[in-house]
Amino acid sequence: MLMREYIILNFKTYEESTGDKALNLAKICDEVARETNARIVVIPQLTDIYRISQAVEIPVYSQHIDNVKPGSNTGYILPESIKAAGAVGSLINHSERRLKLSDIEADIRRIRELDMVSIVCTNNVEVTKATATMGPDFVAIEPPELIGSGISVSKTRPEIISGSVDAVKNLNPDVGVLCGAGISTGEDVKKAIELGACGVLLASGVIKAKNPRAVLMDLVSGLG
Repeated sequence: MLMREYIILNFKTYEESTGDKALNLAKICDEVARETNARIVVIPQLTDIYRISQAVEIPVYSQHIDNVKPGSNTGYILPESIKAAGAVGSLINHSERRLKLSDIEADIRRIRELDMVSIVCTNNVEVTKATATMGPDFVAIEPPELIGSGISVSKTRPEIISGSVDAVKNLNPDVGVLCGAGISTGEDVKKAIELGACGVLLASGVIKAKNPRAVLMDLVSGLG
């Protein structure tokens, strides 16, 4: 039986998750997903989306899109292009690529038009509330000061997760709440699930690990 909760891995632009290394890492994620029946999603750099999507069965998302339509938009990321490359969803408003609320709403609408999945990153309960009313598929709560710190938000700031979960349930129960920032162990994942999250969004805990497969297996152990 497929596990209900998600592990979503953002490759960012680390050397360890670029080019051939990105492909190898995605294949490891794919193997772990098949072995454990875990829901694992990978989010590589744009230039790696196509070949990764051709090599794995797990979902591949984009790290960003721009609210543009086909036409004269040099340098922008056309949502239709990432879908054509094999992506089935996208991050929106990551802390390293912040957007205005109006742009977030427009991006969610564009993603929905293409029948793709939207994950909007938020940094506190109030922004989570505002975002939930826009109807994304997921919000991912990530206090910026904990991103890449190895200090888990699920353990050090649990009220942010539980508060976000409660707020989203009241505003739009169809929106899933993901937990991010500092997640690195199965215990972190278990705590996030206990607080009401439907999964975790992480990066360096796996990307920078000496043995990414072992870390993934540990993370999966925390899923319900």
